Amino acid sequence: MRIGVIGAGYVGLVTGACFAEAGISVLCGDIDDTKVSCLKLGEMPIYEPGLAELVRKNVDTGRLDFTTNLTEIVRTTDVIFIAVGTPSNRDGSANIRNILEVSRIIGAEMREEKIVVTKSTVPVGTSQEIRETIENLSSIPVHVCSNPEFLREGSAISDFINPDRVILGVASKFAESRLKDLYGSFMKNTDAIMVMDLASAEMTKYAANAMLATRISFINSIAALCKEKNADIQMVRKGIGTDCRIGLDYLNPGAGYGGSCFSKDMKALIKMMSDLNLDPSILLAVEEQNEHQKTLLHHEVVGRLGNDLTGKKIAIWGLSFKPNTDDMREAPSLVTIEALLEHGASVSAHDPRALEEARRRFGMRISFCEDQYEALNDASALVVHTEWDCYRHPDFERVKSNMRKPIVVDGRNLYDPDWLVSKGLEYYSAVSSETNYERTE
Repeated sequence: MRIGVIGAGYVGLVTGACFAEAGISVLCGDIDDTKVSCLKLGEMPIYEPGLAELVRKNVDTGRLDFTTNLTEIVRTTDVIFIAVGTPSNRDGSANIRNILEVSRIIGAEMREEKIVVTKSTVPVGTSQEIRETIENLSSIPVHVCSNPEFLREGSAISDFINPDRVILGVASKFAESRLKDLYGSFMKNTDAIMVMDLASAEMTKYAANAMLATRISFINSIAALCKEKNADIQMVRKGIGTDCRIGLDYLNPGAGYGGSCFSKDMKALIKMMSDLNLDPSILLAVEEQNEHQKTLLHHEVVGRLGNDLTGKKIAIWGLSFKPNTDDMREAPSLVTIEALLEHGASVSAHDPRALEEARRRFGMRISFCEDQYEALNDASALVVHTEWDCYRHPDFERVKSNMRKPIVVDGRNLYDPDWLVSKGLEYYSAVSSETNYERTE
């Protein structure tokens, strides 16, 4: 069996590399000439731990190759995974133009029976549109399937190779059998393969992301109440998270969720419900809470230093929306930086992986530092946005000595407030009652 993957972005690269690692021949395609040329040389367009090594290894063995010729993929592979982008339209709905364009290429170029699998997150009913698009151009049998991805940036390879479940939306026993064999070639626990109808598989991805986003906004709402009532959100989190019905995952209060999935998928789900005259108020509240959460850190800075930040430098530690990725899409740091600039501040930023992406976004509007302590030089406050390991246990004596004012705004609850204050630093948190300590002037 030979696999084709159309779309060499985050999902497509991980999918292709992991299947190749299992000994399967994979041809991955993308219309971006520069991206394909770089991939052939082993240069990655994204950062994901272990991905570059996995791609280079399987390119060297001949199991993984890249092309801009999508017709070649259609003609020479047995199973075609579609992993192209589905960006948001202005009304929040998912734009499936790229999906349907790929479907037209498949329909026009296929010469034998194919299995076509969507990995992209698509609205319910998209599989039917794909089938109709292909069948309008070809009389050859096609088996359209839905196989949504549940990869977490920063641990995507492990998630793919050792998934807690694989969702297969199928409409034929032939496709079910082939896909089970495909995943069974590297999955230790084949009981984790769940087979369902196409619409249910498509809906499962949206429902999963909506639930995770809801948990994040929920705990942030509880954190706000804890702050007002002088309760410890970390104790509350443990108290509810040890309930076997709830669990601790995605119950970490912080500056809000970001990334390419949650916000986009929440908007698409809200639009789907609204179009059917269903009440999306729960999901709307989740999104509203998250957007509010993203504003809290710069409000802490303004609350301490004043509305006019002209002449004041603010240091940012962490730009990516989460650690172990360079992805800044919908990152809370974007909101904080833009707000600080509007208040007249100068901003210096450090991130272990996202500096190049940040330069593309901000240009010369902020300064970038390769060393995290350099970013602190003469700063009036430090805002910690991303829980990278290098920020968890910094040299606080060095932090204090580098800064004009030793003010720390902790957006991820990384530090012990009492210990920081004992060392002469001023501590603030948008999600903890442990804030507004006696100021150090």
